[in-house]
Parts: sequence; C-alpha cells; structure tokens
Amino acid sequence: MLLSDEQILQAMKEMSGWEFHDSFITKAFNLENFKTALAFVNKIGELAEEKDHHPDILLHNWNQVTITLSTHSEGGVTDKDMELAKEINNLNQE
Repeated sequence: MLLSDEQILQAMKEMSGWEFHDSFITKAFNLENFKTALAFVNKIGELAEEKDHHPDILLHNWNQVTITLSTHSEGGVTDKDMELAKEINNLNQE
C-alpha cells in the first residue's frame, strides 16, 4: 500500500540524507574510492535480492552511488522502500 506524503516525510526524519520526490525516495552516497563504491553496490544488490525488492542503482563519478527506491507495482513509496532505505543506510556504516 502506498504511503502518504505525510507518512513518508515522518519516516524520513529517522533516515539521514534521503530525499522524497513525487513517487520515489533517493540518496547519494560518496564513498572513499571506486573499489569501495563497487563493493557497496554489490552489498545493496545482495540485500535487494534477499528482500525481493530492487532499487535503481547508479554508480558514477568513480566514487558516488545514487540509490532510488520506489515500489513500481504500487506506483510510489511503500513500507518496503522505507525498510530497504534504512537497511542501505546501515550497510554504509559497516
């Protein structure tokens, strides 16, 4: 079920760095180097497979990773997106 804008904004108060746009949430991560960025992308891929919920992942400028989350079948942001965003934040702190 889609979350309301208000529910999304409330949940994001606990999620540093994520931004909400009409039908998705996104965050840019700046990593140490290309190798670290690539490893981070692979960790996100493994997590996404476990959750059967797949973000759009962009690796660019040799050390930047941008993640975009939306539940395409629902046409916007759901609890699945918020949960995965929190877990991605935790991955970046490992």
